[in-house]
Amino acid sequence: MASIAKRLEGKVAIVTGGASGIGEAATRLFIKHGAKVVIADIQDDLGLSIVKEIGEHEVVSYVHCDVKVEKDVENAVDMAVSKYGKLDIMFSNAGIPEALSSSILKIDYEIFKKIFDVNVFGALMCAKHAARVMIPARKGSIIFTSSIASVTCGGGAHTYWASKHAVAGLAKNLGVELGQHGIRVNCVSPFLVPTQMLSKGLGMKEKEKMDEFVCEIANLKGTISDVEDVVQATLYLASDESKYISGMNIVIDGGYSTTNVALKQGITRLSS
Repeated sequence: MASIAKRLEGKVAIVTGGASGIGEAATRLFIKHGAKVVIADIQDDLGLSIVKEIGEHEVVSYVHCDVKVEKDVENAVDMAVSKYGKLDIMFSNAGIPEALSSSILKIDYEIFKKIFDVNVFGALMCAKHAARVMIPARKGSIIFTSSIASVTCGGGAHTYWASKHAVAGLAKNLGVELGQHGIRVNCVSPFLVPTQMLSKGLGMKEKEKMDEFVCEIANLKGTISDVEDVVQATLYLASDESKYISGMNIVIDGGYSTTNVALKQGITRLSS
């Protein structure tokens, strides 16, 4: 069997939230394609178990990192550089959800602060400390996990929606500044992907129920979104194949964000 082309050969990456969900899938895919990866997460047991499973400490490491704590992010970047000599890819993926049924009448500062500290300030810190070492190197790729929430309005989870719009805007604005230093900045914005985070947000534990729910509301029928769809797009943005792509928000949603069924439903009601 022919070996796969290693699209990240010789590159060094940090993946925040890399111990589970999209982050874990990205970690494994990046390693498969030749990258050395630092998993930066607060889930110590999960992160260390991935390192132990892969069993090659020269290609994967774990560091405890709470992205809302700047010193933790700084330490993760310093560890990557000290251990592997450089940093080519920062995948700022860590994030937290908000209850989908949240009402504006129930929003308070503590909810806002909790969501924005992780989803937005954490992304800022990842970019800041990645840029600190990428600017002298005159190259690098910074990728954020945003969400379908960055390009749609769902009528709920206001603080989460606002945080993901902020991340997408941050990527565009950073792309302007850091482009002058040869650094690319982009986002991936997935639809509902069956992960632990989605399970928590929907209050569903069974993957089958999540899949059923997602299929029901999705635009593209006959297939189900999963983490591989997201990390394949991330791999592209991390690789030299996307060397002239910056400031973009890659939406992975099967056309959901382009779809508004209100007119169709209204016509159906009129004719019934």
